[in-house]
Amino acid sequence: MDTTIKKQHHYYHHPPKHINTPLGHMLSLINVPTASNVQFLILDCPTESTLSLYLDEFINYNVSTVVRCCQPTYNSQKLISRGISVVDLPFKDGGIPPDNVIHDWLRIFQNASNTTIAVHCVAGLGRAPVLVAIALIELGMAPLDAIQFIRVKRRGSFNNAQITFLDGYKRRKQTQNQYSFRTSFGRMFGFGPKTVFQQT
Repeated sequence: MDTTIKKQHHYYHHPPKHINTPLGHMLSLINVPTASNVQFLILDCPTESTLSLYLDEFINYNVSTVVRCCQPTYNSQKLISRGISVVDLPFKDGGIPPDNVIHDWLRIFQNASNTTIAVHCVAGLGRAPVLVAIALIELGMAPLDAIQFIRVKRRGSFNNAQITFLDGYKRRKQTQNQYSFRTSFGRMFGFGPKTVFQQT
């Protein structure tokens, strides 16, 4: 087993630790070793009254882009004025992303480097985790492993329809950012369809 996987194995068996901020469990940092050093921040939906708290964390975690999977609930200009791009990729609550959303999402994360991409829907348990799972699959992780990897950090993510979609998702692009996982997380940690579906 290579040193990267050993490190991941060690990290993966610790209970998820919430980010130590006023927002606490509302933020979940998903980091995977890749050539581009991109990580993802899953969160619930900011509002006008809470946006300043989220902005502080976006700056702390080097967020360059915020992807909204739901209808806007805040004015994006406050983020844009601080150099953070805001991209709207809305799709149905509890649903799966259509092809145009997937296409735009792949373009966003595959062009990113040394940064954090924040993704949110309303509760941060369905649409946002689905997009992050797609990114992990594109980077070489097995679909069910990607689901469990996210659930370790954000419990309750995904419904059965989203799990079924991700389980059948086929990697669309081969990029220089793709990380080769030499050992399946599923084999290492005993993940499988039964484990994943039981949590929904």
